Amino acid sequence: QVQLVESGGGLLQAGGSLRLSCAASGRSFSTYAMAWVGQAPGKEREVVAAISWRGGNTYYADAVKGRFTISRDNAKNTVYLQMNSLKPEDTALYYCAADKYGSSRYWSTSEYDYWGQGTQVTVSS
Repeated sequence: QVQLVESGGGLLQAGGSLRLSCAASGRSFSTYAMAWVGQAPGKEREVVAAISWRGGNTYYADAVKGRFTISRDNAKNTVYLQMNSLKPEDTALYYCAADKYGSSRYWSTSEYDYWGQGTQVTVSS
């Protein structure tokens, strides 16, 4: 079992940057693939970025490639999402999620077993 707590969300203007953090409890964090999942108003959850348990493999949704960077620090049980050049369409509730089985289907929300409560990111034009 792992608990995930997100932080770092906020309200900002287009073009700005934010860094989201997800702190995980539990000794198995370093063995889990991790993801950031965004849910915009009225839309389904979508994997925005994901990272393998060692950090060697990453996945990004097309809409964020070149602007967002996911990283992890297994010694600190933390995963990050650096968000640059933010756009109004990035507005969403961002969840941290953990995949305890290490599936390679990073893009699928159904692969993730544990979820945080989410942190809101709102980008104004």
